[in-house]
Amino acid sequence: MPSFMIAFIVAAVVLRFLTLFVSIRNEKRMKANGAVEYCAGTSTLLALTHIAFYLAAIGESVWQGAPVTGLTYFGMVLYALAMLALVWVISVLGRFWTVKVIVAQDHQLVTNRVFNAIRHPNYFLNIIPELIGFALALQALGTLIVGLPVYLVVLILRIRQEEAAMREHFPAYGVVD
Repeated sequence: MPSFMIAFIVAAVVLRFLTLFVSIRNEKRMKANGAVEYCAGTSTLLALTHIAFYLAAIGESVWQGAPVTGLTYFGMVLYALAMLALVWVISVLGRFWTVKVIVAQDHQLVTNRVFNAIRHPNYFLNIIPELIGFALALQALGTLIVGLPVYLVVLILRIRQEEAAMREHFPAYGVVD
């Protein structure tokens, strides 16, 4: 595997750990102020599925000695765009952003155009493109074909649970402006 691909993998893992630290910091602060977590089991399952996807893609790429092609570069660009979307989502949600479903006492509903037009932009602009981009960059097509549908099943469960929590706490949630 070329050194730039190893650097890509390391950067992807480091980026995910950095965002995890942001999430943990926000979670601790919110819970200390009385925030409530929902769907903890699904959050754990989603995290484990994310880790499994990354490990499977890396393993598949190493095992098959994937060549560097245009697909590799396309995947890297898609991954980079997904990470930019993640940074944007974190900046918009600020201290309320976590990888878990947590509603703080002073939680405020985000109603900007993107959040109104695309429910759950973190999932649709970041996570799904991130996983696709990562697998394509590593040419881990088996992981993509098998792993993405498995991930999507867990993600759909998570979205349904998050939707219920949002409707419970924010009467305006789901109302079109």
